[in-house]
Amino acid sequence: MKKGKLSHWILLSMVLGIAVGYGCHQYAADEAAAKSIAADFGVVTTIFLHMVKMIIAPLVFATLVSGIASMDSGKAIGRIGAKALGWFIAASLLSLTIGLLFVNIAQPGASLNMPLPAADAATNLKTSALNVKDFLTHIVPTSIAEAMVGNQIMQILVFSLFFGIALGKVPGEPGIFLKRAIDGLMETMLRATNAVMMFAPVGIFAAIAAVVAVQGLGVVVTYGKLIGWFYVALFALWTVLYFAGRAVLGRRMPELLKSIREPMMIAFSTASSEAAYPVLTESLTGFGIRKRLVGFVLPLGYSFNLDGSMVYQAFAAIFIAQAFGVHMPIGTQITMLLILMISSKGMAAVPRGSLVVVAAILPMFKLPEAGLLLVMGIDQILDMGRTATNVFGNSIASAVVAKWEGELAPAGTNEEVVASRAPSENPSSDYGNAQNAQSS
Repeated sequence: MKKGKLSHWILLSMVLGIAVGYGCHQYAADEAAAKSIAADFGVVTTIFLHMVKMIIAPLVFATLVSGIASMDSGKAIGRIGAKALGWFIAASLLSLTIGLLFVNIAQPGASLNMPLPAADAATNLKTSALNVKDFLTHIVPTSIAEAMVGNQIMQILVFSLFFGIALGKVPGEPGIFLKRAIDGLMETMLRATNAVMMFAPVGIFAAIAAVVAVQGLGVVVTYGKLIGWFYVALFALWTVLYFAGRAVLGRRMPELLKSIREPMMIAFSTASSEAAYPVLTESLTGFGIRKRLVGFVLPLGYSFNLDGSMVYQAFAAIFIAQAFGVHMPIGTQITMLLILMISSKGMAAVPRGSLVVVAAILPMFKLPEAGLLLVMGIDQILDMGRTATNVFGNSIASAVVAKWEGELAPAGTNEEVVASRAPSENPSSDYGNAQNAQSS
């Protein structure tokens, strides 16, 4: 299916999902019946997400190893990694600051006209594992097979880093053969991605219909101020990131937006970063970013550059404080901001990871954990926006780092040449040849 047609089908599936879901919500006998209908829709969504997850691990492994093995030295890896992490940290601080600013301006929790949950109510979220020691030990896999089974992107990244560097140093025919095999695996996984994405409109329709069937459209009225201002804050972040990207990419920034509209729509409608990852990889290479850089920076961004999640965490924590009448001085809020930035890294693979991070920091600031119950009911609606923002932020980060590294093809370059570059007879010199071609 062509990219333009896929975008149209995705948009149509979202509209139909809202209409069908609302009809089911209106005519369901009671809440239990609505949940039963949503569960039926959920089967379709689950199948689609399973299809996506089955290609994530081999796709990430192949793109990472292919990219790292083609780099000329360990210095190049360190240089690219340092530039990417520098951008990620700046974007994270910006995102948290915007979230903190808008939630204090809007005060959505102060005017919440609904009963509050008991302060000791259970939230059923496990937060004991959220500490620096466990995070550092968790990112190093004990088994690459186990990491791939669990789609642990950080662990796959660490293994692929070692494997790719080692492969880049293997001399002669064995190294050439294995590099070509990895390149072939990457091309195969991209074709498999195209096949899976043909089912995206069906999965998206079911996901939207399930949410609306249970919650209806009335939830937007009840939580209208929180939802509205949260999306205003996201829009403000998109604007700042857009102009930051434009400062580096120049007139190619609108072209980048056009290239990533499909992965952003998939991320928004499914609230799943994993669902968007395969097509995002293709979109960025089609934009002109070398595959090796996409394969290295994008998985790194999925673990360390969660701009939408940063805004959400700041919003959720201060919203809970406002709802329960807990005054938090600005100094305390800034301290919370810094803790959120550190504790959220590497949480992309954790189910409902943003909620888990918020649940973990609430006791530190004497806020009732039961406040999470206020946002759990609309978490899917908020998750859609923050997931699309994560995709947007990582796309800009990848393009900016590519521009800095001279890894971004000029506008108008043939997409097939950029995205499907044939391996040279001597892969170890492939990088140098490409650099010479770009400089000329």
